[in-house]
Amino acid sequence: MQILGIIPARYASSRFPGKPLVDIGGKSMIQRVYEQAKKCDHLTEVIVATDDDRIFDHVMAFGGVAVMTSADHQSGTDRCAEVAAAHPQYHVVINIQGDEPYIDPEQITKLATCFSSADVQIATLVKRIKDEQELHNPNTPKVIVTKLSEAAYFSRSAIPHIRSEEPQNWLEFYPYFKHIGIYGYRADVLQQITRLPISGLEKAEALEQLRWIENGYRIKVAETELETYAVDTPEDLLKLKF
Repeated sequence: MQILGIIPARYASSRFPGKPLVDIGGKSMIQRVYEQAKKCDHLTEVIVATDDDRIFDHVMAFGGVAVMTSADHQSGTDRCAEVAAAHPQYHVVINIQGDEPYIDPEQITKLATCFSSADVQIATLVKRIKDEQELHNPNTPKVIVTKLSEAAYFSRSAIPHIRSEEPQNWLEFYPYFKHIGIYGYRADVLQQITRLPISGLEKAEALEQLRWIENGYRIKVAETELETYAVDTPEDLLKLKF
């Protein structure tokens, strides 16, 4: 199976402009993500997809592979779809977050192996929530996982609601999971979902994966024990160890 890893990288981030090029222990963030992704043996190729010449030139300078994409894309998924359409030889596309400089190659492998089953359309990762503050943080999307290991719903709220119990005690009564934002798609499914109109659920929660569920696509879920560390703001850099 030919699997393409794509790292979407925008320069114009509202909370952290130029984020992909920020220095982290002597290397840029995008270089660290790229090098981690290249360690995954399940990826046939890794490409940085950007709309900025500075990022493109930087990736090419350190020996990576980059392509220029439209500046009009609303999401990393849309950017991945443009690149994938130009590389039809790949069966599966993995969308790797460009702001997680220490992503573990094992997480990419776990996601890629979901597609050993021919009926998997989309796949993603989840991790068990063990901290009450994280459970009730709206910036941490939660996932309801079915007995078939598929995502039934994603929400910024803590779901399910444990009736007759105080919210600070909910972790004692149900196994809650948070979403780890790395996706895999069958190549044909990726092209289909990017043509779907924005859905009501997506607007309500500001979570694009709800558009896919609302239109009948199934999302396979694999559980990871590994933590991820995303850099959303300059302050997040202070949390990194290198």
